[in-house]
Amino acid sequence: MPIVFSLFLSLCEWSAGNQGVKFVGLENFRYMFTQDRSFRIALKNTLYYTVVTVPLTLFIALGLAMLMNKPIKGKTFFRSVLFFPYVASLVAVAVVWMALFNPERGPVNGMLMSLGVENPPRWAASQVWAMPTIIGLTVWKGMGYYMVVYLAGLQSVPSELYEAAEIDGANGWAKFRNVTWPCLTPTTFFVLMMLVVATFKSYDIMYITTQGGPGEATKVLAYHIFNSAFVSMKFGYASAVAMVLFVIIILLTLFQFRMEKKFTNY
Repeated sequence: MPIVFSLFLSLCEWSAGNQGVKFVGLENFRYMFTQDRSFRIALKNTLYYTVVTVPLTLFIALGLAMLMNKPIKGKTFFRSVLFFPYVASLVAVAVVWMALFNPERGPVNGMLMSLGVENPPRWAASQVWAMPTIIGLTVWKGMGYYMVVYLAGLQSVPSELYEAAEIDGANGWAKFRNVTWPCLTPTTFFVLMMLVVATFKSYDIMYITTQGGPGEATKVLAYHIFNSAFVSMKFGYASAVAMVLFVIIILLTLFQFRMEKKFTNY
């Protein structure tokens, strides 16, 4: 019902209050693609955020899972430490992260200055560094969960395959390329799909940390939808942007399912 109602609203003009719903056809979409500069910026920022966050989180989570899968001392403790940011409150994690990267009093810039960097980045206060700062926070927050997912996948790989690879003289890289990675294909596609969907609809991190700023450096599509609906009170236009985001996520998800079937069959 909400999806159908949003689709209907995307074809209407409605500012809530006492104003009635006015059918305008595709006018919202025409305005979105031809006149709304903020939409183009939000779409670009969303793509940038997704393209950088997804592979970073995936590879870091896989690396940590492989490390935590080895017989090392205190691995239970380290697993808990790495998983903690995921279960912790997003507000608390964001406050800690922003304190670490505070341009004036943060320990990160303090360390950079002690190493001889005269003008360290202003991080979230800079239009250039704001998005990388948010990406770092997103990776830190989510890598523990995906580490656990990969860890479950690694522990399901039959040990006989590694034994056979060792008999054939395979080194560590060969075993990873020919045994570990193919066996982790279903896990990787699950992680990839969850990450893509999560980053495209991400809103809460931007709201808590930068509120889309400075300027529009961290404004993403979900935040643009929020502003259009609950700040500008343009519910019809916000629904149109939501439909575009919905279509993008559906197309990406279908593409990932198709690629999964292709690689699984292979």
